[in-house]
Amino acid sequence: EVQLVESGGGMVQAGGSLRLSCADSGFSFDGYTIGWFRQAPGKEREGVSCISGTDGSRLYAHSVKGRFTISSDRAKNTVYLRMNSLTPEDTAVYYCAVAYVGGCNFDPAEYTYWGQGTQVTVSS
Repeated sequence: EVQLVESGGGMVQAGGSLRLSCADSGFSFDGYTIGWFRQAPGKEREGVSCISGTDGSRLYAHSVKGRFTISSDRAKNTVYLRMNSLTPEDTAVYYCAVAYVGGCNFDPAEYTYWGQGTQVTVSS
């Protein structure tokens, strides 16, 4: 059974950093695309970053490019999202998700399993 667990969220001031983690102790991420999404109050869920299970390629939303970095640790079966230079506009619940498709994309419908989310709040 896939049970994704996100951690690392919290409250930071603008300009600060956080590192989110996505792990599943009973499911190997090898070969699967892992995506990070976020949803702010009153807004639709949006893709933030993903890492392809096929070739390891990475994709970033325009709004986070240059500030966020996605990475994976196979030994720990964990995917990370390093977030730097955070702004209040980054405030949202962040979710990780698993897709069976090999390529990286931001279509939520392509992702089969989702974590419960972790709250990130950035104060000005």
